[in-house]
Amino acid sequence: MMTNVSIRYCAAIGMAVLCGLAMTPVLRGQEAARPNVLLILADDMCLGDLARNNGGLNRTPRLDQLAQQSVYLTHGYSGSAVCAPARAALLTGRYPHRTGVTSLSAKSGLTRLRLDETTIADLFAAQGYATGLVGKWHTGDGPEFHPLKRGFQEFAGFVAGDGAIKSYFKYPLDIQGQQVHFEDRYLTDHFTELSIDFIRRHRDKSFFLHLAHYAPHRPLNAPQKIVDRYKKQGFSENTAIIYAMIEVLDRGVGQVLDELDKLGLSDNTIVIFSSDNGLDPLPGERGGGHRFNCNLRGTKYTVHEGGIHVPFMIRWPGQLKPGVNDTLVQFQDVLPTLAAACGIDLPDTLQLDGRNVLEALRRGQTASAPVRYWQWNRGLPLYSHNAAMRDGQWKLVRPYVSGNNIHQESKKPPMLFDLSNDPAEQHNLADKYPQRTAEMNQSLAAWADSVERDRTRPLAGQSVK
Repeated sequence: MMTNVSIRYCAAIGMAVLCGLAMTPVLRGQEAARPNVLLILADDMCLGDLARNNGGLNRTPRLDQLAQQSVYLTHGYSGSAVCAPARAALLTGRYPHRTGVTSLSAKSGLTRLRLDETTIADLFAAQGYATGLVGKWHTGDGPEFHPLKRGFQEFAGFVAGDGAIKSYFKYPLDIQGQQVHFEDRYLTDHFTELSIDFIRRHRDKSFFLHLAHYAPHRPLNAPQKIVDRYKKQGFSENTAIIYAMIEVLDRGVGQVLDELDKLGLSDNTIVIFSSDNGLDPLPGERGGGHRFNCNLRGTKYTVHEGGIHVPFMIRWPGQLKPGVNDTLVQFQDVLPTLAAACGIDLPDTLQLDGRNVLEALRRGQTASAPVRYWQWNRGLPLYSHNAAMRDGQWKLVRPYVSGNNIHQESKKPPMLFDLSNDPAEQHNLADKYPQRTAEMNQSLAAWADSVERDRTRPLAGQSVK
């Protein structure tokens, strides 16, 4: 049930906003040839949550089918171990620290995407694309940081991140800047419906749609019938609910893809599916409880593989041959790769950290991997704490420091892992290879200096902490 604002009124708001937009003129012939983009993101969904990766513990038939139709990236990585920074990397093609988004709490101001950052939606909107975001934003809570001010012409979801809703069955949504309350409409299904509506309304022009699901993020709510089925299989209460949440998400992804088929848009639509980080270590359960995570070390919040190595697949019929690809792709690579696929020239002023991997994916080749970095802690960045660097097969990790003092620098020595022989990060080789460890640690320190300078660069009208 919907209260306060009618569905018809919400639609009218959306149409009024769209009619008032000034877009770059594009010839219809050019517009028709450009691919659409459907960028789907799950929340806290790990590698082991796909049935294809866990021996069928849960049901994800549509995502498994999508993986078969896609280039499935065996080395797909998020831009961070937590929600907001990962999204900032995806939206900008830059390390999240450069964008000002380094934390989870809106109260700190560290979830606000700097106003001088260009988003992927800005770029597509400037080319005449219809741009929409359905779901979670979590990269700015003030009016000037709203999705409608950051390149998205349509928004239906919530601006905040953690704690944005209390229940998947009763929740408020921001619809084009207006708060609307819903009851008895399961959130994941609702996001599916809103996405299908967006696609139908923009079927005759090129569109960029970011479907940012909240599932399977807490609160843990799912249709009881599905939960009971998993409980009968012997899963814990929490795991049963999470697998049920993922099953509903899977069904919804299938419904959106079916709509593309019905409208004849599938062949001209690039579909990307991934997750913002690994599984959430629930209170009272060790790691993920009964939930399978491909035996990877760590969870959400940590820069070990279990926190940052995520499902990642790209489908583009007729352009990308389905199969497995070992190219290391991080969230920062999505913007330049999609821009290349859609014929969008990127200004040099963007200073991207990501790279265009389109040709490697087209040829079915493994592109050489640049050095990549990750870091996260609560509060202002402490680069001695929970930081990682990957250089080919080698990965350096500055360990996570637990405790209540969020300003505590880590004094733990860095660890070194050979991911080609030890993907689960069980064998610390730092003592065996001290020179490599020292060199990588120096490189990580230089990166930290670079992104911290960028994070604290002055910006008129915006205080930077």
